[in-house]
Amino acid sequence: MKICIIGGGKIGFYLAKSLLEHRHTPIVIEARPRNCERMADTLDIPVICGDGTSLEALEAAGCADCAALVAVTGDDQTNLIACQLAKKVFGLPKTVARVNNPKNTEVLRRLGVDIPVSSTDNIGRLLEREVETNAIRQLLSMAEGTASLTEITIPPEFPYAGRVLAELDMPQDAIIISVTRGEEFIIPRGNTALMIGDKVLCLAKDTAFHALTEDWKLSR
Repeated sequence: MKICIIGGGKIGFYLAKSLLEHRHTPIVIEARPRNCERMADTLDIPVICGDGTSLEALEAAGCADCAALVAVTGDDQTNLIACQLAKKVFGLPKTVARVNNPKNTEVLRRLGVDIPVSSTDNIGRLLEREVETNAIRQLLSMAEGTASLTEITIPPEFPYAGRVLAELDMPQDAIIISVTRGEEFIIPRGNTALMIGDKVLCLAKDTAFHALTEDWKLSR
């Protein structure tokens, strides 16, 4: 899936890196030449050096062929305009915007952003996940912070290594979306086994996710 990212700072960099790891195709628009060089050299992905709110930059990025646009600059107005152009001019079905000022979250939603993500509101949850375990990396907060898309690296102490998903007592509000094992990308089924070192993509409500981390012995 091709995804356009507006903003090549730290958030944009790690988002692009994560998308690559999950077999997606990110393309980045970034205004600062130094950041452009870093992303292009480190991740070996297309990077457009320009303004993410300009039609020229969006056209150069092939925005019309993208499945989604994610705007993660440090300016809410820039993120809003980029999302509006993506939907109204290029017809993208899904837009996501980083919200730097939590007061703007509802405004961005009313103005057409599909998923406004408040970085300030999520700091507590992100810190909680970091303290919980290094094996857990939150990729996206959803449903106004009550659920999340999270990558779990199966640690050596995982109690169910080699067991298939059908044998695990998963919380009702948690599902496994994919399993990455080395270079192999696996769409999980009931007979899919989880192995040490697997990267598991999990979508779950926060309460279910905490139950999962306890059962899977992911806490320190």
